[in-house]
Amino acid sequence: MPQLRSVVLAGGGTGGHIYPLLAYADCLRRHDPHIRITCLGTEKGLENELIPKAGYDLRNVPAHQLPRKINVDLLLTAPRMLKAMRATREIMDEVAADAVVGFGGYVAVPAYLAAWRRKTPMVVFEYNDPPGVANKLALKFTDNLALGFQHLPQASPLLADGTVTGIPLRPAISHLDRSRMRADACRYFGLDPNRPVLFVYGGSQGAASINNAVSGAAQALTHRGVQVLHIIGARREEPVHVPEGLPVAYRTLPYLDRMDLGYAAADMVLARGGSMTVAEVSALGLPTVFVPMPWGNKEQYRNAGPVVAAGGAVFCDDENLNPSWIEANLIPLITDRQKLAAMSAASERFGIRNGDEALRQFTVKAVEQA
Repeated sequence: MPQLRSVVLAGGGTGGHIYPLLAYADCLRRHDPHIRITCLGTEKGLENELIPKAGYDLRNVPAHQLPRKINVDLLLTAPRMLKAMRATREIMDEVAADAVVGFGGYVAVPAYLAAWRRKTPMVVFEYNDPPGVANKLALKFTDNLALGFQHLPQASPLLADGTVTGIPLRPAISHLDRSRMRADACRYFGLDPNRPVLFVYGGSQGAASINNAVSGAAQALTHRGVQVLHIIGARREEPVHVPEGLPVAYRTLPYLDRMDLGYAAADMVLARGGSMTVAEVSALGLPTVFVPMPWGNKEQYRNAGPVVAAGGAVFCDDENLNPSWIEANLIPLITDRQKLAAMSAASERFGIRNGDEALRQFTVKAVEQA
């Protein structure tokens, strides 16, 4: 089996690209503390906040988003891409890259092109249906396609020949024993471990519709004994008004860097349907109310659809989420232990806890066969 000495990881812009990249980087380093890991990003991406903080080398390249229609940007794409590819190849030469693993986002495009020109083995990691523009391009140059969810090979002809590895998760999540950690996690947040807990979050920027609906249902939730752990979003400026004098705890936090404790305390989650959320809650067997983002190409519905169809979660359209919906639909679920247990078992059947290890093995095999 070949030794990976230097790996370039490309993926940036959003947490959905960066968090699995970091979990994978941690896995590579666990196997070899001396491996060289180089991450590619752009100056404006979230990777500038997350990757250096995690202790990894971040190199920014002049990548640009690929235009989706004919306009002036399309005419400028070729020279821009050539410049970005050359800069990326210089980095790969400098670090003597053995492999490139792309997690999507437009920063992955010059990485894929540079790997192709350099004849460096590349692995494409995809967790969305349909696949992103960058990964669609990469599949013209390689057959090394790793997939984040079990349903993806049947979802699209482009993904039919991919290998399901699962999404790399942080060990704090993938190794979490919720039942053992629950009491300590509840005490950490000042919650009663003997009462149900609803864990609410809408991403780093929060979600006004989620924040308003859940805080608006605070009286109904807490009078039924349901405690709330509500992450409102560090970047959201609108205040969340929670009534005073509630009968049980309603905790609000702008941000939570210990998501493992949030999950350990939770009996049910209410969140968007992003790929990382779906991967984490299904790995942990957590019943969930998914409120997919109401814009875009509806990929969040496709991410969570198989879990919902199996009975492990329910959908609520963003436009329908309000205090009345929570009172009529969520409260009867979270206060019924038998229903929660059935949902948990159904959710866990879709969970993959070892996505980081599986993707590493896939990468090693790709290098071996190059």
